[in-house]
Amino acid sequence: MLREIPNVRQEGGAGRRRWFESDGLDLVVWQDAAGALTGFQICYDLGHGEHALTWRTDGSFVHDAVDEGDDSPFKNKTPILVSDGAVPWAELTKRFEACSGSLEPALREFIHERMVAKRQGGR
Repeated sequence: MLREIPNVRQEGGAGRRRWFESDGLDLVVWQDAAGALTGFQICYDLGHGEHALTWRTDGSFVHDAVDEGDDSPFKNKTPILVSDGAVPWAELTKRFEACSGSLEPALREFIHERMVAKRQGGR
């Protein structure tokens, strides 16, 4: 189940960032001052070729791989997101459904609806 991490460092701006974690899947959500969702990011395959699927209010999804930047034990670079091909929609939707029961129902449904709509060819 996804568990919310308390006291997450906030980014500059008027919104709020929340972070949830589970085994192998993290969820970050961004909300405006009124609490409306302005974006979310699902990070999956943590520690094993991590990927990030990001949604923003314009309806777009971006799918990235995480380049850890640690290609040498003598040099640690900052991890960065790099564009990565096809999204495994069916598998990722199933994984989200399996661990999202602990989220507020409105948040869970909002994210699920966007994923299913995109999987079915919508925005």
